[in-house]
This record gives sequence, structure tokens and C-alpha cells, in this order.
Amino acid sequence: MEKLTVPSGKWSDLWQQEDYWAVWIGLVIVLAAILFRNTGNSFLTLLVFIVPDYSDPAAAISYVQNHMTALFALYLFFMILFAIAVKAMGHRISSFIAGFTVLFVMSAAIIVWGSWSLMENYGLETPLLALIVGLLIGNILKVPKGVDNVLHTGFFVKTGIVLTGATLPFTLIMMAGVTAFAQASIVTSATFLTVYWAGTRLFSLDKRFAATLAAGGSICGVSAAIAIGGAIKAEKQHVSIAISVIIIWSILMIFLLPFAINVLDVPPGPAGAWIGTSEFADAPGMVVAAAIDEQAIKTFTLVKVIGRDMFIGIWCFIMALFSITRWDKRFDGTKPNPSDIWIRFPKFILGFFVASILITILTAVSDVNSYNIISNNIISLVEELRNWTFIFAFLSIGLTSRLKDLTFEGWKPFAAIGIGVLVNIPIAYLLSVVIMGSYWAGIK
Repeated sequence: MEKLTVPSGKWSDLWQQEDYWAVWIGLVIVLAAILFRNTGNSFLTLLVFIVPDYSDPAAAISYVQNHMTALFALYLFFMILFAIAVKAMGHRISSFIAGFTVLFVMSAAIIVWGSWSLMENYGLETPLLALIVGLLIGNILKVPKGVDNVLHTGFFVKTGIVLTGATLPFTLIMMAGVTAFAQASIVTSATFLTVYWAGTRLFSLDKRFAATLAAGGSICGVSAAIAIGGAIKAEKQHVSIAISVIIIWSILMIFLLPFAINVLDVPPGPAGAWIGTSEFADAPGMVVAAAIDEQAIKTFTLVKVIGRDMFIGIWCFIMALFSITRWDKRFDGTKPNPSDIWIRFPKFILGFFVASILITILTAVSDVNSYNIISNNIISLVEELRNWTFIFAFLSIGLTSRLKDLTFEGWKPFAAIGIGVLVNIPIAYLLSVVIMGSYWAGIK
């Protein structure tokens, strides 16, 4: 997976950090959809490429042939938006365009393939198909350098999450956000303490190493491991090992959670909340939620983004304070900086809120007929464009995950997080399905 860009807290973050670019691109799409709809411009409707379910492959070929203009327009639309961001973030534009072209063609093929009834009969929904195809290609074939440079998994997912904001009323986010935060806090705290206890007491790992593992396994995956590892002055190799182990578990959870959801017959709303509470990172969790349905995406986003991701800065501050006051003798005189709460705050969440507010205001001042037009012409379009960014991300996860490279990190950190998973999954199930199941089922 790609390296995360580290925020500095300077103004330059506005055009150098992928979090901000996810906000800019997401809001440009939402505002363009609103503007074109209000002016009667049909340009964005050219971007609609929704393959109907089919049983005869000839039907899919015919659909693609008749929608080549839409595909090319979609390619130019995404390529230009992402190329501007990639250039601003300091990457080579020529290699990006070459790599993105390959990624887009593969994504289009998977979207068509995923609509085949045969794939659906075997449970190979488009998100899971994208991941499997990516894993097979990435681990059997050598990914060309041009493609490898464009696999910004986190960037694509963050852009998709901003667009998801446009599909959720702001009032719902505010009401559900409290529940999501309460649920996520219980599970996060229990998982963090379990992984830390297992790491230090059972496997005699360094305290900072165990805390870095615990953060990644409980808060928000790789981002949390990097942020907390930096906040508590963990050794660099320990942060690297924590990242690798978390990636392994993230991929395992992509297959474990759907299996458990199917066996226990969990409805989409509670299933999304369960995934949002238990999966380690945004992208793998979105793979699982997107394979279920739109309701699962919404409840997953509420729990994962609102309940867990947005509090990473506060976790950093608490852990830095604990580290300095309880562990650290080498850095006497240093103090945790409250500004880290803002610096570490995942800025793409702001875009998620703004997108939701824009659509909420628009629908609030509309009559019934206008509301239906907004739902059909704006929200549906934003959802379709969001689904493309998720497919880019799912493919990127597979293409960048080298399973062979992820097996040399030792069994102790892997086992420590595994024990955390044994605690996390039952508690998250209890809260998401048994106690709050009817609440999450009501989120539409």
C-alpha cells in the first residue's frame, strides 16, 4: 500500500496533503452536480455507466459498445481531477496518467464482470471481485512501475467517503454520530487494552511497540499506527512491523467478516455497523460493506468515520501524555502539544460533513417534486461516481498487497492483534446486532 503523507500543520498542507485533496475533489463533484442540475446542463449525466445485471455476456458487450462515450468521458473526468491533485502533491504526472489509464480499464472490466449473474450467484460482488483480481495480479505477476505509482488506496477511499457525505442527511449524521461514537469508543477501548495487555504481558513486547499495535488494531489501522507510533516515540522498525501486521489482519477480516455476517444472517444496517466497529482500516472495511448494499455503506461510514477516525487526534494526545508522564525518561521536559489534535485530525472528514450539509440544505428548501429530482439526478449520480473511486481503491489494495512479504514479521505481534480480534468481534457483534440492531436497521 502507498505511503501515507504526514501532515505538518502548515498552510501548504492545503495543496500537498491527500486528505485535503480528497476534500477538494469530493466537493467539486458535489458542487458540479448541484450547479449542472440547477442550470439544466446535462454534462454530468454523460458520466453514468451502470451495467444492468445480465446472464448472457453478449448483453454486456452490447451495453459497453453503446456506452463507449460515457466510459471515455468518465476516464477523462477522473484522470483530470486526480492528475491535478497528484501533480500538486509532488508526483510525476506522466507515470500517473499511464498507470491510471490501466487502473481505469481494469476497473471498468471488473464493473462489467461483477454484474454477471454468475458472479453474483457465487457471492463475488464487484468490490470483492476487484480485491481478488488485484491480489491475484499483484502476487502472481509483476505490477508495471507506471501502475504501481498510481495506486493511492487511501486517497481514493477518502474521496469516496467525502462523496458518501452527500448521500447522508446532516441531521442523521448528528443523531447517529453520538450512538456511533459511544459504540465505537467501547469497542475501541476494550480492543486497545486487550492488544496492549497481550503484547506486554503474554508476549513481552516493548510497551511502545505494543501500544502502536493496539492503536492500529483498535482505532483506524495504518493511520493510527503511524500517528500513535510517532506520538509515543516508538522505534521506526516497530511502526513498520505494526503496519505490516495490521495490513495482514485487514485482509483476513475482509474474508472473515462477510463469512460471519452470512452465517449469522445479519441484516445490512447492523452488518455495516459491525464492520465499521471491527475492521481495521477504511478501505478494507469499505470492501466488505460495499459488497452488501448501500445501507451497509452508510452505517459502516457512520461508525468507522464518525465514531473512530475523527478522534485519532485526541487518541494521539492522550497516548503522548501517557508516554511522557509514565514511560519516558529520555524526553524529560517535553510536553504533548494540543495542536497535534488538529494536525492529526483526518481532514477528509470535514469534506464528508460539508458535502452532507450542502445536500441537506438543498433538500430542505425543495418541494416534493424537486426533492425527487435531487435524489435521482444529484445524489444517485454522486453515488455512482463514489462507487468508481471505491473500485479504484479495492483494486489498489489487491495490487499493492504482497502476501509473501507480509509473512516475515514474527508471530508475536500477529498473535497480540489476534487476541484483540477475539475480543473485538464478539463485543462489536453484541453492540451492533443484539443491542443496537434495530437502531442500525432503521438507518436508510
